[in-house]
Amino acid sequence: MKIVIAGGHGKIALLLERLITQAGHDAVGIVRNPAHVADVKATGATAIVRDLEQMDEDDLAVDLEQADAVVFAAGAGPNSGAERKFAVDRDAAILLADAASRVSVPRYVLISAMGADSYDPATAVLPAADDRAVFQVYLRAKAEADANIRARGFQWTIVRPGGLLDTPGQGTVRAGTAVPRGSVSRADVAAVVLEALLAGAAIGRQFELTSGDVPIHEALAAL
Repeated sequence: MKIVIAGGHGKIALLLERLITQAGHDAVGIVRNPAHVADVKATGATAIVRDLEQMDEDDLAVDLEQADAVVFAAGAGPNSGAERKFAVDRDAAILLADAASRVSVPRYVLISAMGADSYDPATAVLPAADDRAVFQVYLRAKAEADANIRARGFQWTIVRPGGLLDTPGQGTVRAGTAVPRGSVSRADVAAVVLEALLAGAAIGRQFELTSGDVPIHEALAAL
């Protein structure tokens, strides 16, 4: 299986790339910064340098040829402004979908955010007035990207994790259409994405994810 990951140098992406290659599959990480190539290669994955904010679907589609799945794990980052929230968290996710459709990639997994649909429409607009408004724009960007993917013909899965932790994975989670707010390790998010990809689990499902006591394969099978 060949899996292409947008945002290939993100913390979840690097963990996922290692899991994919350890499972005997091919991972390709798309990174914007050439300095990040070595970190992606260290996971066993292949790295390609592309700026998703500066390319069109035709060019990106070339990179997705013969891929079995794509994963959107990119993000504008906590210190970015509202404009980049739209440009990366929404528009780049849609660009990946456009390119994947162009070359008939069947599977799309999107890492979103818990509570994305709860944004305040009056605040989530440009220009953003303050940090709260920037966060509302972020939630809106995620929600609109999610809606775009749900409307397409992919075998899609949308994962909405809670607060992200750099702690070891437990291998157990809580997953559901809506779950109480909480946190989850990035390692467990990566393991959930891997299970969704390799087991064909959670197709056509959007779910929130936090730490819990249900083994990952059981949690996804129950969605």
